Amino acid sequence: MSLVGKLSAEILIVAPHHEHHGVWSGRPHHFSNVSPGKIKKVHLHEGDWGSVGSVIEWHYVIDGKDQVVKQVVESIDEENKAVTFKVIEGDLLKEYKSFKGTVQYIPKGEATWVHWTFEYEKLNKDIPHPFKLFEYTIHLSEELDDHLVQA
Repeated sequence: MSLVGKLSAEILIVAPHHEHHGVWSGRPHHFSNVSPGKIKKVHLHEGDWGSVGSVIEWHYVIDGKDQVVKQVVESIDEENKAVTFKVIEGDLLKEYKSFKGTVQYIPKGEATWVHWTFEYEKLNKDIPHPFKLFEYTIHLSEELDDHLVQA
């Protein structure tokens, strides 16, 4: 059994893709307002909001458990509306040797698709694939869309 995995999914959004991308790429601290039941706080530890190399710490709740993750912004691709985060500390690294998430906004005519990808390596074969966290992240994108449409 391989310890390396990859999850991908796309969802359709209504709000303009540049608004979504702007939150993920430069204003993730707004998620505590978008989804206060899920995201407790987001702190900038190093660098500047919206800059590659910045280190961001997330405090969130999943399955009723408080979690913390620290990630570095690995890349921001303004042309292709994509952001990649790499986990460098926190609860996820108790189960995964490496963990990376990428969100990309893909306009197709009148619609925009949000494409999420998780790439990870489990510490051992008994660790589950991160399906719950993946679903949680998809729902967070949907909540962001609702928030942006209502704004």
